[in-house]
Amino acid sequence: MGSKLLVPVRRSPQEMSTIEARIPPADDRPRDRADVRSVRVGDREFVIVGTAHISRESADLVREVIESERPDLVCIELDEGRYHALSQPQRFESLDLREILRHRQLATLIMNLTLSAYQKQLGMKLGVMPGTELLEAAETARELGIPVSLVDRDVRVTLRRAWRAMPWWQKFTLFSSLLASAFEQPTLDEEELRELRDQDVVTRLMSELGEAFPSLKSVLIDERDEYLSHKTLETEGERVVVVVGAGHVDGMRRAIEANQRVDVEPLEVIPPASRLWKMAGWGIPVLILGMIGWIGYRQGLAAAGENLLFWVLANGVPSMIGAIVAGAHPATIVTAFAAAPLTSLTPVIGVGYVTAFVQTYFRPPLVRELQRVASDMTSPRTWWSNRLLRVFLVFILTTIGSLIGTWVGGIEIFTNLF
Repeated sequence: MGSKLLVPVRRSPQEMSTIEARIPPADDRPRDRADVRSVRVGDREFVIVGTAHISRESADLVREVIESERPDLVCIELDEGRYHALSQPQRFESLDLREILRHRQLATLIMNLTLSAYQKQLGMKLGVMPGTELLEAAETARELGIPVSLVDRDVRVTLRRAWRAMPWWQKFTLFSSLLASAFEQPTLDEEELRELRDQDVVTRLMSELGEAFPSLKSVLIDERDEYLSHKTLETEGERVVVVVGAGHVDGMRRAIEANQRVDVEPLEVIPPASRLWKMAGWGIPVLILGMIGWIGYRQGLAAAGENLLFWVLANGVPSMIGAIVAGAHPATIVTAFAAAPLTSLTPVIGVGYVTAFVQTYFRPPLVRELQRVASDMTSPRTWWSNRLLRVFLVFILTTIGSLIGTWVGGIEIFTNLF
């Protein structure tokens, strides 16, 4: 999984003369600013521009640096997926939700959209959308005929590595916090707004997550510093402008100055679930079925049947209620009741994915709902009117219902052993 190289279109001489007329003279280059660092490695020079991901001033600075430096290459803290997500506002029109469900990536999509929704709210406060300065870097390079290299790791890999690194109780806490943040309307005074304009908001958010969840720090911060530096050093060109969040500047400057190369292959692999987690996943179903079998052996088939029926109702009813609360299609509600007792006995797939797939089949999201999903996430009411968000609700609420049923049913069966 290498960095993506974007080759610019060729400009006519007339267009180039118009663009060059805007470029400041060499003695006006913004090299002396605190957020612009120059690093030499042999005969190569790297000009690192630290930006705030929600800042008009950063976008202007990026354009100014690229126009004044006229580098051989521009490296940007983006992967191909994020680049297309930022540069194509109508990107959700091509969202294949069924494919996402088949690959069990719905939870990752919800987390990604929740982060985007929170950033978008901050961006509205600041008058500029997240990632504007990164797009500005790509656009300026394209205008000047300079190639662009996207040097960040695939965001899906980053999110999934971070998810795998967390214990289950931290996953639940993080997921709850992210959902709560989606409904919050950021209230910022002028001083806080000025502070945000001078910061890399994404890095600040990642740093705060790293403090609250220490297991995330190495994935969200340290690994990406190593990855970005390595990919930047692997590029070609004597003079390279590197556009990254301000929080990456110091770490990248040290790594590039030391010409530090790392093996990025392990950083691009999503680690498998731990053997202990797999054993627990299969251990619970085996334990439940074993207890029902033991009850049947000691107390008779009628007692075993009663406990099995309790298991079905304990799982099916809460999941069905979750689907009803989510405003699911009738077929989804029936599926929630029927699937929960079975999916609770296998770690291969959860009831949330089954019900989300059925909901998507019967009530697929409309194009206009996909386009406005990030803004709709900020209002609790629209979760029931936007079909994509309703799929999320079905996934979340039926999963919660099944978890409740598993604990209630398991405890009841356990007590009936004696």
